[in-house]
Amino acid sequence: MEPILLAYLGVALMVALTGVGSAYGVTICGNAVVGAMKKNPDALGSYIALSALPSSQGLYGFVGYFMLKSFLVITITPFAATAVFGAGLAMGLVGFFSAIRQAQVCANGIAAIGSGHNVFGATMVMAVFPELYAILGLLVLILIAGTIPA
Repeated sequence: MEPILLAYLGVALMVALTGVGSAYGVTICGNAVVGAMKKNPDALGSYIALSALPSSQGLYGFVGYFMLKSFLVITITPFAATAVFGAGLAMGLVGFFSAIRQAQVCANGIAAIGSGHNVFGATMVMAVFPELYAILGLLVLILIAGTIPA
């Protein structure tokens, strides 16, 4: 396999996995909102805020692309291509799973708010924990990109 293809595969996996994870996560939250609206339609603002949280992982994948795009040249070395692939795969997997798990936390909070419980703040705090791993994944990608020889 040509090194450039390996690098592009890593970037494609990163963008695709983080995007799919975010889309899946937002859908989990959206489904919870539909059910919660039947019980408590007045809390729509809280529902929307919690539903939007899993979308950030897709944005991290997009940022990762901009961090790695300068390496996507036909003369990329096998070492650099492997580093780009590894960084992209790591960010993609972490973003995918953290978006889904964050959505599950948010969906539970949405259901609880729909049932009349005052748990918006606690849900936001708990939803930060899966998000931190996506942020760490992006930071690792940035660190790897900083060590790849140009």
